[in-house]
Amino acid sequence: VQLQASGGGLVQPGGSLRLSCAASGIIFSITKMAWYRQAPGKQRELVAQITSGGTTNYADSVKGRFTISRDNAKNTVYLQMNSLKPEDTAVYYCNAEVRRTSLSGSNAYWGQGTQVTVSS
Repeated sequence: VQLQASGGGLVQPGGSLRLSCAASGIIFSITKMAWYRQAPGKQRELVAQITSGGTTNYADSVKGRFTISRDNAKNTVYLQMNSLKPEDTAVYYCNAEVRRTSLSGSNAYWGQGTQVTVSS
């Protein structure tokens, strides 16, 4: 299973970006999909997650500004980021809990990370 993330870049404070992450490979089902981020010198933190049924959860620091969504048919998760702040600067990683067959349990997979820089 591979996760391919895209959509990062440089944006001014108050701007917007949309991240995408597509899962490919042998996939029976994907339970949770999520975005994490890691800023320099800090631990990786959960930004947002979404279940296969559409239940979402957000870090307090991004509530009201970020929206996570997914397209189950495309095995893709998105992160719409609005009103970006300099403190949102980090490498963003997608994560998916994947069942490869109907008989297997879930394993976690990570994307390669995409840099988001918020600066004027």
